[in-house]
Amino acid sequence: MPMFDYICGKCGHRFEELVISSSIRDSDIACPKCEANKSQKQLSAPAVSVGASFDPACAKPGCATPVNSGFG
Repeated sequence: MPMFDYICGKCGHRFEELVISSSIRDSDIACPKCEANKSQKQLSAPAVSVGASFDPACAKPGCATPVNSGFG
């Protein structure tokens, strides 16, 4: 079951959502902050770990996946 990053088209809140089916439209995902159904899926960088060291795939300001979120 994939985890996706979303941004609310109404309040701008960024959040993650576990989407069980590919038949669920982005507009069916409700924002956990304002509960609006205006979610837009965001492109997110995957977390990749090779060997003993780990560098976040996305450590730049404005990235959809926060560095300490466990997903990047």
